[in-house]
Amino acid sequence: MKSRTCWALIVITVLLMGAAWAETLTDYDHRRKFPTYRTYSWGRFETDDYICEQRIKNALDRQLAAKGWKQVPSGGDVVVSVIGITHPDQTVHVTGCGWGGLGNTADWNQSGVARASRTTYGIGTLVVEIFDSNSNNLLWRGISDDTFSEEPDNDTKRIDKNVARMFKRFPPGSTSK
Repeated sequence: MKSRTCWALIVITVLLMGAAWAETLTDYDHRRKFPTYRTYSWGRFETDDYICEQRIKNALDRQLAAKGWKQVPSGGDVVVSVIGITHPDQTVHVTGCGWGGLGNTADWNQSGVARASRTTYGIGTLVVEIFDSNSNNLLWRGISDDTFSEEPDNDTKRIDKNVARMFKRFPPGSTSK
């Protein structure tokens, strides 16, 4: 296998491994009885842009409605707060053409051309927290570290998928799988 091809495969493998490490984690207060909560109001909402905020709200509304919860303008049993954290990351795209020399390893790439380009994009973590509205105690937290992508068109799908993962076993103690 050519060295150039080997390096390209290594780069692709590392990028795919990064995608495989994406996690969705949840935790909750084990002392609370979640069936007593049925309504929610929106609390703090921190994201980088309004469009993303609406996508997250829509995904959360769908998941909570599917669990039998109802959104109320104020005075809900719980307050749902959201933080969308983004940070820049980079991807390197390597393309090449031509064939290297077969006989002499010193001139293997003299007849081929390889180009590399770097793309910077925002990736991010979504944190959803649910607080008891009477005590202000944290009841539940969900974190997804692979929610935002370099492609805004894919963000809706990613947000929906990751919020669904967060709420897969919500409310705690439920038997939904």
